[in-house]
Formats: sequence, C-alpha cells, structure tokens
Amino acid sequence: MSQLPNCPKCGSEYTYEDGSLLICPECAHEWSANEVESDEDILVVKDANGTILQDGDDVTVVKDLKVKGSSSGIKVGTKIKGIRLVEGNDGHNIDCKVPGVGAIKLKQEFVKKQ
Repeated sequence: MSQLPNCPKCGSEYTYEDGSLLICPECAHEWSANEVESDEDILVVKDANGTILQDGDDVTVVKDLKVKGSSSGIKVGTKIKGIRLVEGNDGHNIDCKVPGVGAIKLKQEFVKKQ
C-alpha cells in the first residue's frame, strides 16, 4: 500500500482515494493526485509586527478593543493562548477565546506573537 499525502487544506493524515481524486474526510477537500497546490490557496496571517502567525500560537493584544454588546472590552496586554486562523472576508482572521470575554474573532493587526 502506498503512502497518501496529507490534506493540503487542513493537514489531515486520513486522506483516501476515490478514482483519480484524493479526498479528505475531515474538511471534505478534493484534489487530484498530481495537482500541485499554488501559493495563492495558502492563508498567510501576519501580526502587528509582520511576524507570520500559525494555528496554536499564543498572542498578546496591542490595543484596547471595544467588544460589541458588552460593557467591558479587551485591554492592552491581554494574553490569548491557542489561536486558530480562519478565512475572514471582513479581516477578522483570528478565532480565539479571550479570558473574561469568551469566544471572539480578532483582526490580525491588533495582536502580536509572544
């Protein structure tokens, strides 16, 4: 049995073949076995200092942020652990849990990598 490549979208190792296509059961991404992923498909998120962020990084907030629907906000220096990068059409590319606030999406220019 030959070793199949990991999913180029989510990195899952559980890919399988279906005819001439490779399929990821976790994110439902389908691609051709001889298809080369272009750099345009890769999400690149940079923090306020220009450092590239990855899933699971720990970040710090660099500006006081107001939270809609809440009387409190997020203060400068708040540490956020284990971020997740998402494709945000409105610029909110970071999905995370902020202590004292809960689950929220943030813009990349308001955080810096620790």
